Amino acid sequence: MSSTAPLVPVIAEAPAAAVSVSAAATKSRPVVTGLLAAITSSHLINDMMQSLILAIYPILKGQFQLSFAQIGLITLTYQLTASLFQPLIGLRTDRRPAPYSLPMGMGATLCGLLLLAYAPNYATVLMAAALVGIGSAIFHPESSRIARLASGGRHGLAQSVFQVGGNTGTAIGPLIAAAVIVPYGQHSVAWFAAAALLGMVLLTYVGRWYALHLSAAPLAARKASTHEAALPKRTVAWVIGILLVLIFSKYFYIAGLSSYYTFYLIHKFGVSVQSAQLHLFGFLLASAAGTLIGGPVGDRIGRKPVIWASILGVAPFALALPHVGLAATTALTLVIGFVLSSAFSAILVYAQELMPHRIGTVSGLFFGFAFGMGGLGAAVLGVLADRTSIEHVYLLISFLPLLGMVAAFLPSRRG
Repeated sequence: MSSTAPLVPVIAEAPAAAVSVSAAATKSRPVVTGLLAAITSSHLINDMMQSLILAIYPILKGQFQLSFAQIGLITLTYQLTASLFQPLIGLRTDRRPAPYSLPMGMGATLCGLLLLAYAPNYATVLMAAALVGIGSAIFHPESSRIARLASGGRHGLAQSVFQVGGNTGTAIGPLIAAAVIVPYGQHSVAWFAAAALLGMVLLTYVGRWYALHLSAAPLAARKASTHEAALPKRTVAWVIGILLVLIFSKYFYIAGLSSYYTFYLIHKFGVSVQSAQLHLFGFLLASAAGTLIGGPVGDRIGRKPVIWASILGVAPFALALPHVGLAATTALTLVIGFVLSSAFSAILVYAQELMPHRIGTVSGLFFGFAFGMGGLGAAVLGVLADRTSIEHVYLLISFLPLLGMVAAFLPSRRG
C-alpha cells in the first residue's frame, strides 16, 4: 500500500502520476495537530516504559548479582526482539494496514512492565525485556507512518516531533528511577502500568482515525503500491546501505554511552547512584531537545547537511570525553546528546523519500536496525567492560562518530 496515496483520489493505471498529484495535495493539507499530539504522547509513554529497564540496571545488577555482560544481554534481548520484528511488521502493514495493532503493542509493553516489576530471577527479567521489545516492534512502523500522514507534507517536522516524544520518554525513565524506583525498589515499576493504560486509550483513538482514513480512501489508491523511484534501484540500495552505516555509528555509540553511563560515573568519579541517574537524565533530555532540530532543518536545507553535521559533528566531543573530569564530562555528554540526536529524523525521512511506497517497511527497517545495533552494542561492550574496564570501553567507542564521513557519498536531495 502507498502511504501517501490515500490522501487524494488517484488512477490505479497511472501510479507515477498519482504519486506526484498525491505529493502536491499532501503539501497543501494542514498538519493534523490532534493526531500528531496523540501519537507523539504515545511514543513518549512507550519509550518511557522501555527506558525504565535501562534506568534500573544498577538495582537489577545488585539484586541478582549480574555481570556487565548480563546487563548487556538484557539490552540485547529487548532491542534485538524489536529489531527482528519491526521490518516484518512494517512489510506486513504496507500490504495490509492494521490500525488497531497499536493498542495491542502497548498492551504487550504493559505486560512486560508488570513482569519486570515482579521478576524473581534473571531469566524472568529477560522475558520481560522481550515483551517490551515486541511492544515496540508493533508500535514503531505504523506510528511512524501515521505521523507522516498527519504531517501535511512537512515530513521532517512531523518525524522530529514524533521522535521528541520518544526521546523525552527515554529521558524521563532515569528521573523516575532516581525519584521512585531507587527508594522504593523493583516492585514500584508496576505503578507505571497506569501510564501504559493511558497509552492504550490514546492509541485506540489513533487507530480509529487511521481506520476511518483508510475506509474513506479510494480502493484504487490503496492498490497503487509501486511507482518509479527518482533514483535507480541500485543507487537506492547503495544509499540505504550508507544510511545503515550511519545508524550503526550512531546507535552503537549511544548504546555504550547510555547503557553504561551510570556505571562510568560511579566507577570513575565516585558519584552516588541517584546522582548518576540525574546525569543520565540530563544526557537523555539533551537528546530529546536535539531531536526537534533535525527534521525541520532538513525540510528547509535538505537532509544531507543535517546528517553530516549530526554524526561527524560530534566526533571532537566524543574523542575528548574519556580524558576529562566530571564537570567537563557532564557538559560534553549534553552537547553530544543534543547534536547526535538530530540525525535520526533526517535519516529516516531521507530513506522514506527514496521509497515512498514502502513507508512501513522503511520505518521498520530503520527503527529495527537502530534497536538491533543498540542491543548488540550494549552486549558486546558489556563483555568488553568485564574483560577490561568501563573507561576502556568509553575510549574505544569515542572513534565511532568518525564514520559520519560516509555521509559525503549521499546524493543531495531536497523536499
